Amino acid sequence: MTSATKNLRVIICKGGEFQISFKAIIYARYSSDAQREESIEGQIRECTEFAKRNGITILNTYIDRALSAKTDNRPEFQRMIKDSARHLFDVVIVWKLDRFARNRYDSAHYKALLRKNGVKVVSATEPISEDSTGILLESLLEGYAEFYSAELAEKVKRGHTENALKARYNGGGMPMGYVKGEGQTYEIDPELAPLVLDCFTRYSEGKTIRSIVDWLNSSGVKGKRGSPVSINNVTAMLKNRRYIGEYIYSGIVIPEAIPAVVPADLFERVQQRMEKNKRAPARHKAEDDYLLTTKLFCGLCGAFMVGECGTSRTGITHHYYKCVSNKKRRGCKKKAVKKSWIEAIIIRETAALLQDDQFHHQGFQDCLRVATAGESQRAASAGAAFGSRTGLEKLG
Repeated sequence: MTSATKNLRVIICKGGEFQISFKAIIYARYSSDAQREESIEGQIRECTEFAKRNGITILNTYIDRALSAKTDNRPEFQRMIKDSARHLFDVVIVWKLDRFARNRYDSAHYKALLRKNGVKVVSATEPISEDSTGILLESLLEGYAEFYSAELAEKVKRGHTENALKARYNGGGMPMGYVKGEGQTYEIDPELAPLVLDCFTRYSEGKTIRSIVDWLNSSGVKGKRGSPVSINNVTAMLKNRRYIGEYIYSGIVIPEAIPAVVPADLFERVQQRMEKNKRAPARHKAEDDYLLTTKLFCGLCGAFMVGECGTSRTGITHHYYKCVSNKKRRGCKKKAVKKSWIEAIIIRETAALLQDDQFHHQGFQDCLRVATAGESQRAASAGAAFGSRTGLEKLG
């Protein structure tokens, strides 16, 4: 018995007649979020009706939602292809052939794999004969599906380009501080735009991104899809040139095309500080201000102690200073010390020293001694030079 006939069932009908029944699955798909679940329900309903009319038993359904058939990177589609090797079904029913693939290469490749496993692809709404005419019709339908997909992509791109040239909203996430106005224009959100401006101002004045994130979350501001604001959200915000009125889409850049939320000079100051922090990653790590970076040294090997953080099983983030030699596995056994603990000690001791009159007096004496020593050295050097010059004059 071949793989193509393993799943056939012979049913004895009334009157002693024989009927062959196939086992099948349904593959359904829609392309974008603009389509709804009703699209899937309609496909399954018509495929099920087709199966009943032809005495086919439906075993399962495979559904890909909001995924294009221009690519084979579809989870349920790949699972269906993999399951076909187990010879559990012998027919794949689709509403139309373009549900299976909109790419002729993928269509031919995966149909060949299915045929190898004894499985045939059948369209519920496109009657295709088994003879040579059917081969031609099927290839025409597949070619038209690929043409339709390519033409649609061209139309969408052309429409987006026209929108871009008019500085209109082209879909995707709307930046915080803006709302979509009539005619798909960018308009300032009176509630959130002041908060965006405040974020830029705070960062330019020395606040960390972490502190800005905490401030926004404590103010009840939500990120995309209602999630808490993250470091990535604020970082992207501070780099977004739309806030100075610049419209950007797919290589099209139009200055002063949309309402500005942030003054250009403030935006540039923020970019300069971000670039500066980028060059000092140890201090900027995890967006927490490690006050002792470049000032704290390991007591065992003398290497720098740098900022480090980690998240516990409970989800709490802990911050440390860790020896660079230990971090790079160079043999130092110094354990990490808690950031809050060591910084509190340094701050307390520094404050005590600043309030100590003896410390101030000693510091003044040290400075005076250094200055006096410097003056004596300069005087000795000048005298030596004068003596040398006088000796030369006498020899002359």
